[in-house]
Formats: sequence, C-alpha cells, structure tokens
Amino acid sequence: MPELPEVETIKRDLEETVLGKKIVRVSVHHPKVVREPSVPAFKKGIEGAVVKHILRRAKLLILELSNGKALAVHLKMTGQLVYPGGSPKSRVSFRLSDGKTLDFNDQRLFAELRLVDEWRDLKFVRGLGPEPQELTLPRFKEMLSVRKTRIKPLLMDQGFISGIGNLYAAEILFRAGIHPERRAPSLTEKEKGLLFKAINDILKAAILHAGSSVDDYVRVSGAKGGYVKYLKAYGRKGEPCLVCKKPIQRINQGGRGTYFCPGCQK
Repeated sequence: MPELPEVETIKRDLEETVLGKKIVRVSVHHPKVVREPSVPAFKKGIEGAVVKHILRRAKLLILELSNGKALAVHLKMTGQLVYPGGSPKSRVSFRLSDGKTLDFNDQRLFAELRLVDEWRDLKFVRGLGPEPQELTLPRFKEMLSVRKTRIKPLLMDQGFISGIGNLYAAEILFRAGIHPERRAPSLTEKEKGLLFKAINDILKAAILHAGSSVDDYVRVSGAKGGYVKYLKAYGRKGEPCLVCKKPIQRINQGGRGTYFCPGCQK
C-alpha cells in the first residue's frame, strides 16, 4: 500500500500536472471504486469544476474543487493516478481542459473515490493521529508513555501517528536499532529519541527519492519511485544485514510480514 512518502510524491506530481485545470468529463468504467455518492451524482459534482488545491492527509489524497466539493482518493493496495492517461484498463478517467486524461487505475478494486462537501468529516480522517512532521520529541514521548502495545503495530496505527505503514515501520525500527516486538513501555529515553529521529529521517529520505515501488506504486508519470535501493530491512529476508552481516529475518506480526535484523535490533 502506498504510504506517506508515496502519497506525498503523488500529491506533488499532481500539483505540477493537474492543478488549475478544469475537469471537463468524468468516465466511470467500474462503479465499485466510487464509494460516494452515486455514480451519476459523482460525475455531475465533478464535471466543470477546476482543481483548486491538492492536499495530503496521512495516506489520503484530497483534490479540492472550485465548486466547494472535494475528491478524496484512497489508493489502498493497488490504486494509481496516471497522467497523461488513456489506458483501456483505467477504472475512472478524468478528461481535463488541456485535452489530456488523468487515469485512476486499480487492478484489485480496493481503492476508493469519494466526492464530499467536507473531507475533514470523513470517518477515516477524524480517526487519524498527528502527522509525523507535526510532532515534537516531547510530544512523541508523551504519546508513547500511555501505550503498552508492541512498537511495530503501534507505528502502523493510524490513530497513533498517521501515514506510516508496514514498509517504513520496518525501516524506521531498523534505523533506530529497536526490535519490532518490543513493547512501548520498554523503550529507554535514548531509544525514544532514536525512534523519533528515525521516523523523520526515513520519511524525508523516502520523499526525496519519490517513494518505494515494491508493488504497484508508480508516480503520476508512470515512473517508479527510487527509494527501493536504500531499503535496509524490508523485503530482504535471508539476505545479509548491510551493517552486521547476520541474515535478515521475517516474522508474522498482526497478520503482516515484519523484517528485522536480529543482530542490530534489540
């Protein structure tokens, strides 16, 4: 699933390609991805509107339109936005005033499009924790102090901190030298500081390199993100750790594959 760095990259790409353009026509090729309102109301509420602002909240993209409505895009596992589009496999196509098309692709039909009057009222948004860049170290330590769960699932809990998923949680914990099965109360003050720094450093670096294309994620241009070559733990089961040379291990944690180094992460 695209995480904060990937969605932030898409947001910035869209600002360069579709911001300020009018959506002339909407073609819905598969109605399942339009979660609200009805397909006719969805099309009517978008056609003729100009894309005024493009925002990101956690893993959600928001296109604010000139008619006061907002198009909320949750890419989930396999969602993509591609410009210029025109693929016969697109689920929804947005014809723009420049004569080109923005395609919404989703091979597995998990992604969601919602046209709403106020995106901040969406249940998903109301339940989100703070963005990583909004946090200070004292606030982060305070948040950790009231949690007793294991640290890896906690980092992925969107109600605790928003935007971090499985891939970046693994990379953050590797950078901080913290085992994914440690519980939050067991972290020392030093480890909390290392974790806070790792969150910021890893996410900034991943955004700088336009995210990680390990599955279906691509940039708006269709190009892949370049951060994969910098991954130290995720997807490297059995390969030697780049620091201590011990094999990277993979365990199941909360139904998700978790990668870590048994030598570097304690």
